[in-house]
Amino acid sequence: MARLPLGARIFAWLRGRRSTWRERTTARDRGEVELDQRRVYILPTRAGLGFGALLLALLVGSINYSLGLGFGLTFVAAACGLVDMIYTYRNLAHLHLRPGRAGAVFAGEEAPFELQLSNRTRLARFAVWIDLDTATDPRHAVDVAAGSGATVVLGGASKQRGWMKAPRVRLSTRFPLGLFNAWSYWQPDSRALVYPFPEQDAPPLPVSGHPSPDGFGSAGSDDFAGVRSYQPGDPLRQLAWRQIARLDPSLGGQLVSKLFEGGSLDELVLDLEAIEPRLGLELKLSRLTRWVLEAELRSLPYALRLGRQSIASALGPAHQAACLEALALYGIAGEER
Repeated sequence: MARLPLGARIFAWLRGRRSTWRERTTARDRGEVELDQRRVYILPTRAGLGFGALLLALLVGSINYSLGLGFGLTFVAAACGLVDMIYTYRNLAHLHLRPGRAGAVFAGEEAPFELQLSNRTRLARFAVWIDLDTATDPRHAVDVAAGSGATVVLGGASKQRGWMKAPRVRLSTRFPLGLFNAWSYWQPDSRALVYPFPEQDAPPLPVSGHPSPDGFGSAGSDDFAGVRSYQPGDPLRQLAWRQIARLDPSLGGQLVSKLFEGGSLDELVLDLEAIEPRLGLELKLSRLTRWVLEAELRSLPYALRLGRQSIASALGPAHQAACLEALALYGIAGEER
């Protein structure tokens, strides 16, 4: 393998050191956090560097030409810069940060994390920018009045089911003149639950607690209601062979399945072990997630079985949340109930 240029290696090393330093800074963040003096960092902006160069030019010119007014202008401008530095720092220091609620989402969606800022001082805070540490430019700006608070909701992209830890947050401000940039990092002590993403075009709901070998129940198919396009996973016994035989493949014929309505449902059981064994675990959980949502939509009481874990038949938002949580945490070490 070709070695990277020296400049690239130095840049990668500095980036790694910066990441390690940020992790150390926020490693002990638990519950409510106060941005004390050691957690607020400040540096001049590009405008601040230009302002400093201008002050240097004014000072050199005043010395060369012995300009009394030039000295006065230089010192007054420098004093304004120092005051701006102090106010920029104070605009961020001693804010209290507390994590709020984190809503549950399906894998692939943005998980909302509620963050609360509290200002317990007599100094109002203006234009405090807050966003994820990975964001290039902050998107949320808040003003926090003296003795008051503010709430911000940030979205973090979820990748897989289970508990998702809140991403690290960066707070910054350039108030009031923009000559200095003060910033700080915070690791909110919260997490969001990520459900498996519902399978698209999932097979019909199983309608019995006694599934057949192909993974589908035997009850609930009393009244023939027509045919529909074949969906992957439909059992062979459900195919409408007569209709299929009438379709000419050269004319775009395709497989169709019988559609039934009515029938008596003794119990609707969503059983992980009843799904086709050839499917992977994540696809099975994705299918069960779709069935849970569909059963709720159709107001059909249902039970859930995940190996040794069983949730009794019921219906409603609380039951749905319990089933989706069980699906989200199934097989995850230390999280499964």
